[in-house]
Parts: sequence; structure tokens; C-alpha cells
Amino acid sequence: MIRFRKSQSAGTTAAKVARVGTWPMWVLGLAVMIDNIDQYIVRGTSNQIEKAFGVGDFQIGILFSAFIVINGLATMPASYLGDRWSRTRIMAITITGWSVVSALGGIVPAGAFGLLVVMRGALGFGQAVTDPSGSSLLADFYGIDRRGRAYSMQQCLIYVGLGLGLAIGSFFGTHFGSYGWRLAFGVSILPGLLIAYFCWRLPEPRRGSADRAHVTQEEEMEVTAPARQPLFPHGVSRFLGDMVRGLRTDVKTILGIPTMRYALVGVSSILFVVTAVASWMPTLYERQFHLSQGSANLAFGMLVIVAGIPGTLVGGLMADRWINRFLGARVVIPGVCLMISGTLFMTSFIPMPFGGAFALQLLAFLSAASAVPALRAGLSDSVPAHLRGTGFGAFNVASIVFGAAAAPLVTSAVASQFGGNYRVAFALVMPITFVGAAFLLAARRHIEKDTAKIFEAVVAAMAAEDAGL
Repeated sequence: MIRFRKSQSAGTTAAKVARVGTWPMWVLGLAVMIDNIDQYIVRGTSNQIEKAFGVGDFQIGILFSAFIVINGLATMPASYLGDRWSRTRIMAITITGWSVVSALGGIVPAGAFGLLVVMRGALGFGQAVTDPSGSSLLADFYGIDRRGRAYSMQQCLIYVGLGLGLAIGSFFGTHFGSYGWRLAFGVSILPGLLIAYFCWRLPEPRRGSADRAHVTQEEEMEVTAPARQPLFPHGVSRFLGDMVRGLRTDVKTILGIPTMRYALVGVSSILFVVTAVASWMPTLYERQFHLSQGSANLAFGMLVIVAGIPGTLVGGLMADRWINRFLGARVVIPGVCLMISGTLFMTSFIPMPFGGAFALQLLAFLSAASAVPALRAGLSDSVPAHLRGTGFGAFNVASIVFGAAAAPLVTSAVASQFGGNYRVAFALVMPITFVGAAFLLAARRHIEKDTAKIFEAVVAAMAAEDAGL
């Protein structure tokens, strides 16, 4: 709930002061949840899609990666727009569009696999918009001492969406025959439209409002109802030119922040691990442990929900409570978690009974999930408020180009060299996690200075405003 009272400050905007409850983090979490439901319905019905279109693992890997590649291409332009336009409006419009496109994918003719790839790839525009804008909004709704919790809520609902998507896909795929995957594609349209409405109704916080509230030790912050503003006030061509120039400047600023340079490598490693596991772990369960499709998807859903949600909550708690306990806590926590996760996953790929491997993987996924809230909160702490959309966009691009996009194809290509054995493939690609962990641990020397610069800038801006009154 967000409760308003009249602001005492003068100005030309319709500003109000709000006490922010948990409703914004729920809405922004639901937005990423419905996106993941859409994504993982495809993974839950992959066997039926292979049969319907007569394709194999490599083509399904392309189907998985198409979404991720388009997401990577669209993220920076979408982030630029999110830093300059109403983020709540952008998210509402985007969620509405992808919900419709996702449902339409269910009517693609059986001989048009390429069209299905194009349509699923188009959904990448959705996450390219909602992830940077939603993450930027969370940083403006919640201050430095609550961001870990806010991002953990968002991440928990990502895992819920992943598990629900797999469960929905598996249910329809196994109970409704050759048309099951088509029916599954339409499941998320109504929830998607409802969540789009919730996003539309969210107020738009003033950029940097949570940082200002932290400096002044206030519990309330300034928000405004999203103003009516044209998307291209000076025409599309002028906008595109401004975007190219603006992005060049913004990215240069982002890459000039030492913490960001290290964090980009770390997040790429995390997303490589999570995407590789999410894409092919059910296949490993089927082929190497001889589980049925339904049992494999159920086991993986349990892995994600039973380990992912508690791990994320613990990670958010650590991110907020330990921020002042030791130097660089918000990069050290994910670095250590990533090292533990990689070690446990590697051990689980040693030939052993399913029960033992699954127990190790539960602990490994819990540790990987614990890394994310602190890393996202640390990014928010070290990037200026007016560039947080671009910061999360760069975060997204790095994780996609070097992590998520490569993971399905690399893992399937390695498996194909060993007769489709995903146990061997995982064992060979998983060591990349230790590289990412090393970079995150190295970032601890910089994050405190980068965060201090943000609050110095906030104090200077507030002093300038006071002097101008």
C-alpha cells in the first residue's frame, strides 16, 4: 500500500509524499513472474514441440536462445527510454503486448518452426523493457537499507514463475496430446493483462527519491502520478539520434564505475549457470537418471522453488543486515555464494544415485539464488539514480551476451559431443562460475567508494536546491 499526504514543497509538478509499503515490490515482482511463466512454458513443452515440428535438441536450443538474443539487442534502447519516460507506463504497455504475442504463438502452423522462433524471440523485447525499468523503480521506492528485501521479493517471484511455467507446460503437454503445448501458450494472457493494469496504476517515484530519504533520515518520499508525456515529442528520427548519443554517454559513465565493471563479469557467470541449469537440467534427469518427462519437470520445479525461494530470501536478508558489517558486503556475499554453488554443482555431476545428486543440487541452487539480491542491491547503490535503467540494462546485456544466450547452445553442443550426456556437459561448463566469483570478490575494494559518491552527489544536489529557494 502507498499512502499519500500533501507535500509542503512548492513546485510545478503534482508531487505528493508517500509512505511506501510492500505493494510496489509485489507488483514489480509479479511483472517478472508472468514473464518467466511465458518463458518456461516452452521448456515444459519442449518434447511436444520437438515432435510437432520434427526438430531436435539443437533447434530447441535456438528456440530457447532466440528470446535471450532479442532481449540483449533491445535492452539498452529500452533502458534509455526507461531513464527518460514513465517506467510504470512502459511496463504496463509492454506486458500487455507480450501477453498477446505469447498466446498467438500457440496457433503457429506445424510446418513453420521458424515463425515460432521469431514470435518467441519477439518476447525478448518484453523483458528488455520490464527488467531495467522494474529494477530502477524498486531502487526509487526502497532505500539502501530495504533494497535487499525488495530485490529478493522480485527474485523469488522469478523462481515461482519458472516453476509454474514448467508445471503448466508439463501438465498440458502430457495431458492434452499433440495440442497440449498450444493450449499452454494461452494460459498466461489473462494474468498478464491484470498485472499490466497493476503496473499502470502504480505511482511513479521521483528518481533518486529513496536516496534522498536515506540522506535526510525520513521514512517518506516524493512520488508523482505518471504524467502524460509524448513518447517521441520531436519525432522518431530525432529520438533515435538522441538515443544513440545519449546511450554512448550513459554507457561510458556506467563503465567508468569500477564496481560495475567487476559486477558485469560476475552477473554473466551467475546467469550462465542458472540458464544452463534451467534449460537442460530436466533433460539430464530424463536421460541420465531415466525419469519420465513429467517426473523430470516436477523434480526441477521442486529444485527451483524449494531451493530458489529460501535462498533468495536469505540472500536479501544478508544483503540488508550485513551491509555495514564488513567491507564490500554486497559483492562479497554473491562472490562467496557463487563459489559454494559451483563446488556443489560440480560434485553433483559425479556419477551417483539420483537422491544424492538432487540433494547436492538443492544446496547448490540455494547458494546461487542467495547471490542475486545482494548483487542487484549493490548495483543500485553504486549507480546514479538517473542512470539506473541504463545500469540494469548493461547488467542485462552482459548477462545475456556472455551468460544466458550462450548457456543453452554451449551446453547442448558439448552434450552432443558426448552422445547427449548432459552430466558430462554440465561438468565441463560449470567451472566458469569460479571466474565470476573471483571478479565479484575483487570488486569489494571499490563498491564502498562508488556508493559514497552517489550520496555525496545527492547531498550536493539537495544543497543546491536549498540555495535556490
